[in-house]
Amino acid sequence: MALIRVGLVGLGEVAQSIHLPVLADQRDRWVIAGAHDVSPSLVKLITSQYPTAKAYESAEALINSPDIDAVFVLSSDDTHSRFVRAAITANKHVLLEKPACLTVREIDELMALSKDYEKTIFVGYMRRYAPAYLAARDELPAHEEITHVRIFDLISEGRHFLKKSQNILYPQDIDLAILSRGAEERDALIREMVGKDASAELVRAYRGLTALSSHHISAMRGLLGEPRRVVAAHRTNGGANTSITFDYGHFACLYDAVVDDLGLFDAMIEVRSNTKRVRIIYDTPYIRSLPTRLEVTEAGPLGPVTKAFGPLYGDAFSNELETFHRHIMEGTKPVTDLADSRRDLALMAEIIARMRESGGR
Repeated sequence: MALIRVGLVGLGEVAQSIHLPVLADQRDRWVIAGAHDVSPSLVKLITSQYPTAKAYESAEALINSPDIDAVFVLSSDDTHSRFVRAAITANKHVLLEKPACLTVREIDELMALSKDYEKTIFVGYMRRYAPAYLAARDELPAHEEITHVRIFDLISEGRHFLKKSQNILYPQDIDLAILSRGAEERDALIREMVGKDASAELVRAYRGLTALSSHHISAMRGLLGEPRRVVAAHRTNGGANTSITFDYGHFACLYDAVVDDLGLFDAMIEVRSNTKRVRIIYDTPYIRSLPTRLEVTEAGPLGPVTKAFGPLYGDAFSNELETFHRHIMEGTKPVTDLADSRRDLALMAEIIARMRESGGR
């Protein structure tokens, strides 16, 4: 099996806790060949832990290196477009952490640049590669029989799990000018989507959509197809919580996202017909190989009968990287590509419009 030389741009908590260990596990597919971060201490740590990784002084130097075959863009959201553009110009394979971009404009520009691009651009929506999700596709009711869909994310941020389970380095040596410039660029991109006059609540709501809700919006579309429209969207708790209703014609899909500091993770997709319920249950992705579960309940002569699939210990991130490698080897197109991500961003724009209608700017 061909080894792909990987360079990582961004070495934060997801790179440390997920991508680097998975790459090391899949040593028959990948070589960790390069690393860059705006934190010198992070680069020093990763290159000491992974001896094959060469330190690069800039993202551009890593991307343009002839010793790198595939670039993992794991940096802050505001930098994604710039680094993917550079990777396309350098003719590299790309794994891009979600969200692909923060604006529709950015992703349209990347799609125009990558038209007829022969290398693989893969957007990392790992929930769509979880074993329970893949198994659920064969268990769903016929689309015309679906009566209701319920999705929720009732979760706490990754730090609540990582600080209790792994020794993640949160650096203190990043140049303050870099942090300030990044914050300004991120705010400008978000306001391009939500409006220059948008309140801090609406800005926070959009950040939640891109950072958290994008996973389940993408998963929803992968299972059910495209909704006709966003019927309603509302934000509460300062923009941290969102409630959205998607119109699928003969049924509605209700999505709730709640973020708190309890240190709990409760994520689920439930699809119903009059005689069947299919439920996908996710645990936190920050602890590797925690099981996903699939429950299928059907009406029976003695009452409801539930079949449980799992716990399924196959790791969603491992499946994701195996799939990325296969696309590289076979020259095929992933389902989670730039065009797929554009549909997520377009839905988010519609969600923001409904939030403005229900809750002002």
